[in-house]
Amino acid sequence: MIISANPAPHMDEFHLLIKNTLLEINLIAKKSAKDIVLLEGNKMEPFIKGIMTEQAVGTAFEHSIELVSGQKFPDIVAKKYYGIEVKSTTQNHWKTTGNSVLESTRVEGVERIFMLFGKLGAPIEFRCRPYEECLSEVVVTHSPRYLIDMNLPKGATIFDKMKIGYDILRTKSNPIKPVVEYYKSKLKQGEDIWWLDQEDNSKSSSLIIKIWNNLGNQEKIELKLKGMAFFPELFGSSKDKFGRLAIWLVTSEGVVCPNVRDLFTAGGKSDLVIAGKIYTQVPKIIETLFENLPKLTTKIYHTSPLELSEHWKQRTTETSKLNDWIKLVSDEAKKIPGAKHLNIKEMINAVLQ
Repeated sequence: MIISANPAPHMDEFHLLIKNTLLEINLIAKKSAKDIVLLEGNKMEPFIKGIMTEQAVGTAFEHSIELVSGQKFPDIVAKKYYGIEVKSTTQNHWKTTGNSVLESTRVEGVERIFMLFGKLGAPIEFRCRPYEECLSEVVVTHSPRYLIDMNLPKGATIFDKMKIGYDILRTKSNPIKPVVEYYKSKLKQGEDIWWLDQEDNSKSSSLIIKIWNNLGNQEKIELKLKGMAFFPELFGSSKDKFGRLAIWLVTSEGVVCPNVRDLFTAGGKSDLVIAGKIYTQVPKIIETLFENLPKLTTKIYHTSPLELSEHWKQRTTETSKLNDWIKLVSDEAKKIPGAKHLNIKEMINAVLQ
């Protein structure tokens, strides 16, 4: 490794180095397209580094171009201050998945990073832009990562949308948190994000996706109880009332349930006896509520008000959470056409007395 004693050169000098590097690479691509295509994958970085080294001769960057070994970010460093992240695609477009939002592998001391992107689908072309100017969104593979778009218009980056600078976000102790908050603010009814805020260490999601029918009876009962405690809309009449539950089962519990509606509403209406009083024509979902009411209240007592507030989309406290849940369930049940003759709040309180 060669270390330069010179301070970081001016940005204009680096822009010139990038410009000359791109001119040379694109010239080679036109003359030897077949050879360039063979550079797909980890062969591309040494090729780019070699061209940059040649173009740096006689400039402030001579003897300072360094190919970073291992899974580091970025791939190439110049003067220990500038970086080049190399990406390529064999398709005829300018989009790909980028690096982690966390940037935990960022090379120390590198302050300005550029994205050098090779489109290897005919016609082959290479482009380079400041890294933060081509990051359009955050997407998820195994962790939140940036989505790269080399055609992204100015002012349309994820940082413009979030109203936070790239350098400010990347230097935060938990850069995921503002991203989570931004995407949460954009959620529509029934939607949720499927990766979790790093600060919430109490939550975890299994790496294994399971089918509901393969679960044991006890696990099914536990998930149904959580569903009824967390999602009061299950007791309402909305057409998409099972949407949040279905998403939660996958994202938080790793369970796919193709027939989630049948877990609560299979069957018709029946009579129900509460505190010696007979209620006729009770919808199945209400019957399910009272069949599980003692276990449900226990589940709510043992769930933190912070977690309940997150699910209910309203603040609750340790002392008020049960009453808040009863009100939410009662308000939802009033929307069911076949339950208008039932005073759910009064019925629940009669059972709990």
